[in-house]
Amino acid sequence: MNIDRIIIILETISISGRPISTTEIHKITRIPKPTCYRTVEQLLFHGILDDPNDNGKYLVGERLRTIAMAGTPDKDICLAISPLLQETAKKFDEAVFLSRFRNNGVEIIHVETPKDMTSSFVHPGLGFRPLHACSCSKAILAFSEDSFKQQILTAPKKQYTQNTKISKTELEKELKKIKEKGYAECVEEIQNGIASVAVPIKIRKIETLFSIGTIGPVNVFDAQKRNSLGNQLLKLSHQCSHILELNIT
Repeated sequence: MNIDRIIIILETISISGRPISTTEIHKITRIPKPTCYRTVEQLLFHGILDDPNDNGKYLVGERLRTIAMAGTPDKDICLAISPLLQETAKKFDEAVFLSRFRNNGVEIIHVETPKDMTSSFVHPGLGFRPLHACSCSKAILAFSEDSFKQQILTAPKKQYTQNTKISKTELEKELKKIKEKGYAECVEEIQNGIASVAVPIKIRKIETLFSIGTIGPVNVFDAQKRNSLGNQLLKLSHQCSHILELNIT
């Protein structure tokens, strides 16, 4: 496929503001009709375009939207939602963190902490987290595509503590539970004495790439506390989704 024609077709569909047919694309771009039809079919096959109403009228597809979002720099994502995280850290009186999917793992890319100097809290640190053993990771994995999920579940996994789940059966059961509740928990699975709760940030028509969570001592983050925090984080997640849709996508 000619890359220039692909770009022209994608730009035409993007600026149309509505689903658009191949005939319309041909008339606007003046790309030869057979070439236009062939290119659109290939883009549709690869998920770069979608036919949302199954009527031969196309929009930019989920795969392309996900690629664009995945390429958004960390600083832009953090800038967009850090005010909400700051407010939540103050409300919880605990550290609140933002994570994103990257390289078959998850990275914590931003942390907000209580500004009250008398507060005592756990800082999660930045950087990589395994997909099977951290709330921020499991919140993303639970809502990922089944093929990718199975790839992670069947791969060898490291046991970090006695509570780390590494069996496929255990993890499948937990991921199903996460989807039902909407939030993920980690209770001494990475580090003894530490618990965390996280929720995915779901952006319309885009794969789940981000999560937000909070962390604390396991004696404070008991089951009741984790349930309360999880439900509060779900509300925050909806706000984050709206902001990212407006500012990034």
